[in-house]
Amino acid sequence: MADTQTAIMAGGCFWCTEAVMNDVVGVKSVESGYIGGDAPDPTYKQVCSGTTGHAEAVKVEFDPQEIALADLLDVFMGTHDPTQLNRQGNDVGTQYRSAIFPLEGQEDEAKAAIGRWNADHAGEEAVTTIESGTWYPAEDYHQEYWEGEGQRNPYCQATIPPKLMKLRKSYQKHLKPEA
Repeated sequence: MADTQTAIMAGGCFWCTEAVMNDVVGVKSVESGYIGGDAPDPTYKQVCSGTTGHAEAVKVEFDPQEIALADLLDVFMGTHDPTQLNRQGNDVGTQYRSAIFPLEGQEDEAKAAIGRWNADHAGEEAVTTIESGTWYPAEDYHQEYWEGEGQRNPYCQATIPPKLMKLRKSYQKHLKPEA
C-alpha cells in the first residue's frame, strides 16, 4: 500500500470507530488497537481496567487521492462526541477518551480539525486531545468486529447504527458507494 497514509484516532469504543471508518471512501483498512499508555503490549482486559493509560483507538490506512486527511479527521470528529471527557455514552474512563495521535507531519491537520469542529459548534468545545504513543494492535477477535460478532452484540446494535446514521447524513460525499 505504497500510496496510502496512516491516521490514528480514538473516539471511544474502537468497534464503533472502526465500523464508521470502514464505510468512508478512500479507507483501505482499519485496525483496532491501543495507544497512549505506558504498559507494553497491553491486553483488552488491562486497557478496560483503565490502569494502563491506553485508549481504544483505530489505525486507518487511507488513500489521500480519495480522501484528504483533513476530511477524514472531520468525519472522525463528527461521528463521535468530542465534547465528552474520558467517555462516550455509557463507556467511561480514560480508555474511551477522544484523541488524535498524529504521525509525523500531521499535527497541524489534527489541531485544525479540532479548530474546525469548535468553530462549527459554538458553546460545545471539543475536549479531544492531541497525543503520541506506541501503537499496539488489539487481539484478533476485535478486528472487523461489527462485520462479524458485533451484529449480534446488543451493545454494538445500540451504539454503532446511530454513528453510521451520522456518517450517512452529514458526510454523504465521503461515503463508500457500497456503504
